[in-house]
This record gives sequence, structure tokens and C-alpha cells, in this order.
Amino acid sequence: MRVVAAPEGIEQIEAAFRGEAFAPHRHDTYAIGITLQGVQTFRYRGAQRFSLPGNVIVLHPDELHDGAAGTETGLLYRMIYVPPALIAAAGAQDALPFVADPVVADKGFRDDLGSWLAEFDAGGGELAADGLVAMLGDRLAMHSRTRGTATGQVSKAVRICRDYLADNCMREVGSEELERVAGLDRYTLARQFRLAYATSPHRYQVMRRLDLARRLMRQGERLAEAALAAGFADQSHFTRHFKRTYGMPPGRWLTLTSAR
Repeated sequence: MRVVAAPEGIEQIEAAFRGEAFAPHRHDTYAIGITLQGVQTFRYRGAQRFSLPGNVIVLHPDELHDGAAGTETGLLYRMIYVPPALIAAAGAQDALPFVADPVVADKGFRDDLGSWLAEFDAGGGELAADGLVAMLGDRLAMHSRTRGTATGQVSKAVRICRDYLADNCMREVGSEELERVAGLDRYTLARQFRLAYATSPHRYQVMRRLDLARRLMRQGERLAEAALAAGFADQSHFTRHFKRTYGMPPGRWLTLTSAR
């Protein structure tokens, strides 16, 4: 499994495996990818799904799913993870797009996505990321059968809270503290945050801890040290959250992403 970080919090992976690779998990990003070889199967929104080479996969933020190869010959695919705030900023509609069918047969979408992924392979920077997000915003809106709940313009208070949670991810931020930062009551804030970013403030902060822990692991920190430095109570606490988010324990993730 190859992991490539890009500007604006975008990340992509290329993975090859046989059998069942990912336990049920969920991200706080859009997960959009292409099946390159084999049959890609996953359970999503109560049904088993199948994708063949040429298809595009679109998973909405915070939707539970797993991942497996559908045949004994194995699977090769690429997936890109894009924060919903970027899709909202690039979209022409006043809502986060929701694509009801996660397996999309659209050659134009597939070719566009493949081209932008190649840009990142070639070292594309911010301009490449901007172009990718703009393309995704257009394509997702095109395939969005039912629009999500209208977001309206993301309020300054919600953006401030998002940045505050990211900057303070290594410690627990309480409801009263976030109310003072936002100038909103906790329930209004929770509703507006989910409308804007498709997840809760608590989960957003946990995800930023996991991002930090993954960076530390890749830099050579031991799992226990990375867990504590990122703000988790202990290694077992970190492992539970990691598996719920990435579908495998952190040690296995590190082994796969470190393989040459």
C-alpha cells in the first residue's frame, strides 16, 4: 500500500491485495477512487457493492464501509481522500453533494481522475490540488441524485472552531471551551459543524490526532510514543480509534505503507 500526501489535506493511496483487507471503518473525508485491476467489493449503506476496472468509487464522509478483493486473482486500486470543506468551497451548489450509487460508470470522470492522480505522481503542488478539487466538485454535483442538507455559507464561527480543534488536537477540548471560541451554543455548533464538514467536532478532532500519529509513525516513532504525543490516553485507545478509521491496526498499516 502506497500513501502519498498532497496539499490542502488531500491524501491518496494505491493498494494491491487479495482477500479481505479492511475491516468496517469510516473516514471524515470523501473517498473517491478507481479500480485498476480485479473486482473491488465493499459493504456500504446496507448493501454489498462491486466495482470493475473503469469504474469510479465515491464514498461520502462518515459512511461505514469495508474493503475486499472480489476474486482470488486479487485487486489493485487507487483512492483519493478529500476534505469535505474543499468540495463545499469548490461546488456550485449550496450543499455537500451526495452520490447515492457509490459505483459510478462514467468514462469521462474516470479519465479525469486518472489524469489528476498522475499529476500528483509527478509532484503536482497547490495548483494541481486546486484543479483536482474543482473537477471533483463538478463531477460529484453531476452525479448527485439527491443533494445533502443545504450548508449555506460556512459561518466564520464554524471555521474558527475547525481550526481551533486542529491546533489543539493533542488535548481534549470541552464543550464549554468550544462554545467560548465559537460564540455559539454547543448544539447549534454541532449542527452547523456537521452540515459544513459532514462529521462532528469530536470526530474531527480525533481524526486530526490520527493524522498526527500517522506522521510520527512514518518518521520512526514507536506506536506507544506516537499515540501519547498525538493525545491518546494509551496505545490501546489509539489502536481502537485507528482501526475504526482505517480498517486495520496501526502496526499493520505501518508495515504495509513502509514496504518497498
